[in-house]
Amino acid sequence: MSSSSVFENFAAGLNSWLGSMNAILWHDYVLFTILGTGIFFLIATKFSPIVALTHGIQVLRGKFDKKDDPGAINHFQALSAALSATVGLGNIGGVAIAISLGGPGAVFWIWVVGLAGMALKSVEVTQTMLYRDTSNPMRPLGGPMYVASKGFEEMGMGRLGKIVGGIFCVTLIISAVTGGNMFQAWNVGGLAESYFGVPKIWTGISLALIAGIVIIGGIQKIGSFAGKLVPFMCGIYLVASIAILATKIDMIPELFVLIFKSAFSPSEAQGAFLGGSVGYIFLLGMKRALFSNEAGQGSAPIAHAAARTDEPVREGIVAGMEPFIDTIVVCTITALVILSSGAWNRAPESFLSNAPQEVSRRVSTSDASMTNIDYAPSVLVGKRKVGDLEKSWRRGQTVFTVVSAGNNADTGNNLHRLHGEVIENPDGTFAAKWDTFSVKADQMIDFSEKSGVFVNYPGATLTSLAFDLTFDGLGAWIITLASFLFAISTIISWGYYGEQGAVYLFGERSVLPYKLLFLCCTVISCAGLVTRDTELDNLTGFGTGVMLFANIPLMWIFARKGLSAYHEYVRKWKAGAFD
Repeated sequence: MSSSSVFENFAAGLNSWLGSMNAILWHDYVLFTILGTGIFFLIATKFSPIVALTHGIQVLRGKFDKKDDPGAINHFQALSAALSATVGLGNIGGVAIAISLGGPGAVFWIWVVGLAGMALKSVEVTQTMLYRDTSNPMRPLGGPMYVASKGFEEMGMGRLGKIVGGIFCVTLIISAVTGGNMFQAWNVGGLAESYFGVPKIWTGISLALIAGIVIIGGIQKIGSFAGKLVPFMCGIYLVASIAILATKIDMIPELFVLIFKSAFSPSEAQGAFLGGSVGYIFLLGMKRALFSNEAGQGSAPIAHAAARTDEPVREGIVAGMEPFIDTIVVCTITALVILSSGAWNRAPESFLSNAPQEVSRRVSTSDASMTNIDYAPSVLVGKRKVGDLEKSWRRGQTVFTVVSAGNNADTGNNLHRLHGEVIENPDGTFAAKWDTFSVKADQMIDFSEKSGVFVNYPGATLTSLAFDLTFDGLGAWIITLASFLFAISTIISWGYYGEQGAVYLFGERSVLPYKLLFLCCTVISCAGLVTRDTELDNLTGFGTGVMLFANIPLMWIFARKGLSAYHEYVRKWKAGAFD
């Protein structure tokens, strides 16, 4: 067996395992628990977003700063460091995944999670600040692992606290490697290869080198770097996005109506969009929003723990601004660009000269109730057309055609995507080489007489297409540049988060081996392990899910102390005690 076949089999096995794990991590009951937790804290804090967007801005401006407060970085740098981890490919690629798979209704649930996330962030950062380790005032340490360790010790269960803290750190490192690293590099690699022909592996190497230089400098260098990069990269992306929306200002009210309507009713299939049930739409919106703003994951508190302050709640209030900037503002603008362009439900870009012809049928050895069907390559007709743009086929592009088969448990209908890869024939024509398609043995697969074919635009490439459909060529430069900057900032911050987990588990001696492993994963993600948006969703969903499983219970256990401190601080602020 060739090395490429071994790699492909490994990738297929990994994606299958990730899919099974996600079915557990993102079960409906889990989602209701997370959303319920956010709503509980939203009510328990008496709608903390109001305080975050008023008092939080005053804190950010340095109105209450004191030079002798313990900490390594100021409030703005702490917020920037945390935002550099959240404002990233989740805003460009994650929202695109939610819409391409769940439709416009997913945006509504992104908003709901964003609002609840503001309360979650405030409380989890407050808890971390209450239990952070300031034995070295210039290098304070904090995060849910310290909340568990010190909090359970106060209850006389110090051993349990160390174990729980260790479990959280394991999930932290998993999420740092997957969603905080591989997701970012893979998206940028796909964009650079799609538009400029740069092999993905070179993008991965470049990102690893740049991130490595900054990560070596520690939290002070990361905070300083993020404080300069975050405003710049957000500004570039938002200005370009608003310019696009300005050309379609008349569509904006209709889009908001569509978002609200689609959130509470099944979406019909149209073009490249397969449709979806209400539950599926809710699932995707929740997952992508949680991945984007990281509320409840316990990651941001690690960055905020380094902030210079003697008031724990003050930093929690600053943290509450993150989901507003990340999810309510940036994600919404991305969603409106994608929806207004029609990229999510685009028409077929070309057609097949003949419907896929079955060449073999065999029963899967792993499950006798399933049948694997192989199809002969289908010739692609002429060039492809995306909106008003005419494009040429390129060898190696991933494509799909929509087929009717058995019930699709996700979408609630009988439509599925048959994926394939573009190959070039000896005569210069192009064809789609299809993947093996698995269905139940008694199901039939139907193709239309003139089957449409769609190029697959996973993650950030769909957002880039949306830009191009308005201003041809804009997506190639703006999205690639913004994605590259977003990826660098996110990889750097998550590198630091994972490092703190490694330090808690294995001590300072583990820092260098961890950093090398982390940066190697940046390169590996661009080596062909992930090829489609469903696989990407599995990877990031797993990383986010394991952290939520570890951190949400801690938030409930220590909720009373966090909320008590929060209300006491707000009472003092309103009474003018800090004036």
